[in-house]
Amino acid sequence: MERSSRKKRTAYRLEDIAERFGGRVLGNADTTIEQIATLESAQAEHITFLASSKYRAQLATTRAGAVIVSEADAGASQLPRIVCDNPYTYFAKVSTFLNPPAQTLPGIHHSAVIEDGAQIDPTAHIGPHVAIGAGARIGARSVIMAGCSIGAGVSIGEDARLYPRVVVYHDCVLGNRLIAHSGVVIGADGFGIAMDEGSWLKIPQIGRVVIGDDVEIGANTTIDRGALDDTVIEDGVKLDNQIQVAHNVRIGAHTAIAGCVGIAGSTTIGHHCRIGGSAGILGHLHIADHVEISSFTLIGKSIRESGSYTGIYPFSKNEEWRNNAAHLRHLGELADKVKALQQEIEVLKRKD
Repeated sequence: MERSSRKKRTAYRLEDIAERFGGRVLGNADTTIEQIATLESAQAEHITFLASSKYRAQLATTRAGAVIVSEADAGASQLPRIVCDNPYTYFAKVSTFLNPPAQTLPGIHHSAVIEDGAQIDPTAHIGPHVAIGAGARIGARSVIMAGCSIGAGVSIGEDARLYPRVVVYHDCVLGNRLIAHSGVVIGADGFGIAMDEGSWLKIPQIGRVVIGDDVEIGANTTIDRGALDDTVIEDGVKLDNQIQVAHNVRIGAHTAIAGCVGIAGSTTIGHHCRIGGSAGILGHLHIADHVEISSFTLIGKSIRESGSYTGIYPFSKNEEWRNNAAHLRHLGELADKVKALQQEIEVLKRKD
């Protein structure tokens, strides 16, 4: 039911691209391009981009048919070029235009299992071996690929795309234009347990996961359902691969989180935040809007002000690291000694 993406590419003139996305054309506006590529690998049918002036040397040797540059670099090449404010953003738009998702045909594969009461828009695509639970709703033009499991009562908006083997547990709500890559699990139980006379007692997780519009979730990322209230991912959030979002977390609109980040339960992250790979955020914290957290940083208390935060211990040779780590273990004692010395100095000053 899915059409092959291997087909002859359409060529577009620079003038056509500039009319669609803005910018001004210098050089031959009738130059045609079929695809986008790097400065190093581009050929005559490609358009490339210069996102940083430090790559100007590559611009001089590129074999591209055209280039996207900033106003500052407009004179750095005589190739046909589109001049714009932000070449990297412009590249992203052109690449999206030239590389649309593979087209799918509407319909339900004969091997899919659809339970009673499920509502599937006739324009949706349901692939092989998909399971859709009772009362689930699949919106217009959404694509549910092979092996996905959609639980009872789940709601999926319009133009969503779930790649093979995505699992969505019961009652979760997924917005319009969601992209979920293979292995994503949405709505599994949060890690809720209580100690009862020496053994762990499971706490039922009765909340949902509610995801806004235009969210993308990377492969093997897991988003746990709420314990009581919902886990919420707001509009425009972008999650990389292998991220753990625990129960009752709330992630604000247009926040981007890189791979292997772990977010513990009941933490709220503001909008337009950027969190680097392998960072860890402890539970029940509040992260303000417009916060940037560096890779491998551990956040152990709330961040109330926007800004960039880093907590990375620099690497060194193993012997040096072990020596410094041993000193770190005695920082408390050293601080006490310094305080005592300061007090002795004050006493001596008073005597003088």
